[in-house]
Amino acid sequence: MRNPSAILPHDTQHYRGDPWIPHLTTILSIIITARSLIHILRHDGGAASIARIDLDLPGGQNIVAIFAQWGLEQLLLAAIAWLALLRYRGLIPLVLLINLLDAVGRIAVGRAKPLQVEKPPPGAYGSWIALPILAFALWRSLPPADPKRP
Repeated sequence: MRNPSAILPHDTQHYRGDPWIPHLTTILSIIITARSLIHILRHDGGAASIARIDLDLPGGQNIVAIFAQWGLEQLLLAAIAWLALLRYRGLIPLVLLINLLDAVGRIAVGRAKPLQVEKPPPGAYGSWIALPILAFALWRSLPPADPKRP
């Protein structure tokens, strides 16, 4: 059994879960950072070049603007992950929970309001791949429950 209270630990300096989880969180942080910078810096925000959204229509530049703003939100998510990795390692379980909820939300919103494109963008598959990995990593990031505590 794992201790779910470690998601919001009293000691934010020390990580107490499985030792491989910070390495996985580093990889996750690199991916989130790169993804966010693509949305912010790429000329089309990745909308046409990656997601294959037709921008040659009235308001097409609005889609690019929304993608760039979305990239900023992702960059803020990445910053929280980097802060946990570099300074507050005890918050790694919280970072994994936030990213798990992000993946669940992307899947739910994507099903409720699907993109009208020929082929789904990489993120559509990535969320499904990330979901079990993040769930397992979150579980393993929690320290074992203390059997002496009621």
